Amino acid sequence: MSPSMSNGNTLSNQVSVVIVDDHPMVAEGIQSILESYDDIQVRATLTNGREAVAYLKNNKIDVVLMDLNMPDIGGLTATEMVLESRPDTRILILTMHDSPEYISTALSHGAMGYVLKDVPTEEIKTAIDSVMRGKRYLCTGAKGSLEPSEHEGREQLTSREQTVLLQLAQGKSNKEVANELNISVRTVETHRKNIKRKLGISSTAGLTRYAIEHGVLHGTGVYM
Repeated sequence: MSPSMSNGNTLSNQVSVVIVDDHPMVAEGIQSILESYDDIQVRATLTNGREAVAYLKNNKIDVVLMDLNMPDIGGLTATEMVLESRPDTRILILTMHDSPEYISTALSHGAMGYVLKDVPTEEIKTAIDSVMRGKRYLCTGAKGSLEPSEHEGREQLTSREQTVLLQLAQGKSNKEVANELNISVRTVETHRKNIKRKLGISSTAGLTRYAIEHGVLHGTGVYM
């Protein structure tokens, strides 16, 4: 199915949203709900992760509502791939799966929120508002599926952030990390900023010390 695109331009005070779901009726229902809010514009509805990755490479979007189980490229892989090219994008997983494994894995892949499809419609808007403020959002059902230690305390680093932290801890510059990982220097800088924020560390020396203390340099660390 071809992506459904909005013809309008996003106003400066509107949140741009993309919906990625392989069930057209679900995507259309969510789109109808979100378009009832003046501060949201749905820019596209896409049917799988591959379409999402391609679209996000060429379009800057604030929030992506991402289903998990889709043909071709699923939601978890798509989340990581989107964040490679657009690390500032907020990704909200919107799914029927409420198991702790799905939730914790989605968060570790870089999702900023997890919302079950059976929530009241207004909660999707609440989730979007929350991640736009830089806050992680778990709907009530998702919170209840996790142990307290899984959703309290520090945000988890994504797998890419873990890799960048390892490179930085080895004393490499942003340019060297970018060359090593085949990403832009700007993307490395964004990852570096997010790592510092999540770990509550303000200096490069602090990152190195954290990496040593938590076994990152030896590949034995637990990234929280």
